[in-house]
Amino acid sequence: MNAEKRREIFRRLHEDNPEPKTELNYSSPFELLIAVILSAQATDVGVNKATAKLFPVANTPAAIHALGYDGLCEYIRTIGLYPTKARNVLETCRILVERHGGEVPQSREALEALPGVGRKTANVVLNTAFRQLAMAVDTHIFRVSNRTGIAPGKNVLEVEKKLLRFVPREYLLDAHHWLILHGRYVCQARKPRCGSCRIEDLCEYRQKTETD
Repeated sequence: MNAEKRREIFRRLHEDNPEPKTELNYSSPFELLIAVILSAQATDVGVNKATAKLFPVANTPAAIHALGYDGLCEYIRTIGLYPTKARNVLETCRILVERHGGEVPQSREALEALPGVGRKTANVVLNTAFRQLAMAVDTHIFRVSNRTGIAPGKNVLEVEKKLLRFVPREYLLDAHHWLILHGRYVCQARKPRCGSCRIEDLCEYRQKTETD
């Protein structure tokens, strides 16, 4: 795919949604961090239901840590893998209090040192909470990048690096949100909705459908 096509793709995505947002509900970098940790192999809807009950009670590292394992599990047991996530969240909260003054660090190295935080989670926090040029590649973005030809790659790191290199700089901050929303609602895994896709004429996918 050439640069002109990529620019037009993101111009249209921007035109349709000038200020894209994550679908996770949060009101602080810490709440976003916890929501993203909980979202692994879970839906944003499911996470939002849990955090809607958790955050009014405890939305700081100290407050969540004070809940303890059993207390935290009461709020997140509807989320998949909640026992492991509870342990990771509690340990993350302890580290934030002891090493970072209760604040979420703004560096990749410090974020990835937290339990339950890998490269993708760190990128989400850096990009969404701190507006840094970071590209979190999840299953939706990996699929859209390969299927359309925007940034094909054999693994998520390769796709991430290509997106950072190929996405026009003026669209880079919000590209993560546009691509994930496009993959979630239009360029779906089993049956892409090519018939209602705004970038269908620019997409290089060869097995397009007529589905709206």
